[in-house]
Amino acid sequence: MSAVNVFPNGQAVILADKAQALAHYPHARVAGGLIFVSGISSRKLDNTYEGVIELPDGTLQLDIRAQTRAVLDNIKGILESVGASLRNLVDITVFLVDMGDYAAFNEVYNKYFEAETGPSRTTVAVKQLPSVSSNY
Repeated sequence: MSAVNVFPNGQAVILADKAQALAHYPHARVAGGLIFVSGISSRKLDNTYEGVIELPDGTLQLDIRAQTRAVLDNIKGILESVGASLRNLVDITVFLVDMGDYAAFNEVYNKYFEAETGPSRTTVAVKQLPSVSSNY
C-alpha cells in the first residue's frame, strides 16, 4: 500500500511495505508524467540490509551481488506501485563505495537490463553512503 498525496511538485509515493526514508522524502515522486525515484539501498523494512552479514567476531561481510539484486528489486517495486517497470527507466546513477565491486555489480545488473533497451547509466565510487549504522 502506498500513501498518495498530490502537491505542487507532484504526487508523493510512500510505500508502507518498503524501508522508510531516513529523512523526510518519499520513495518516489510523480510529476509531469515522469517518475523520480529517491536513492535506494538494500535496506529492508525491518532496517536490516540485504547482503550484509555480521560475522561472529563482529565484522561485516558485504555481498555486492545480493545488495545489487535487492536495490534493483526495491526500485522495481517502487516503479510497479505507480504502474511502471524497470523497462521505463531512462537513466540510472549508481554509487559504489568500492570500485573493486564493479565487475560483480555488473554481473547482476546485466541480468536485469539489456544494452539496447536498458537505461543510460553512470557509475561512480564514493567514500561512504548513508546508513542507520556507520558500520555499513
